[in-house]
Amino acid sequence: MAQENIVAVGLLTNRDLERLGSGFSRCFPVSDDGKFEDLLRAIDEADAASGLRAGRIEPDHTR
Repeated sequence: MAQENIVAVGLLTNRDLERLGSGFSRCFPVSDDGKFEDLLRAIDEADAASGLRAGRIEPDHTR
């Protein structure tokens, strides 16, 4: 079997996964314990620097 290349990585809620349905079968849960705060902050900063979030409400990852 040929290796499949990763084409996207996303941060989804349980509701998002429900909407995608059973056709979306490869998800890896992320714990909600603060271990990913640095990663989430870096993603938000990269988006802001590139203008990808223009006109969007910024998420608050500080709990």
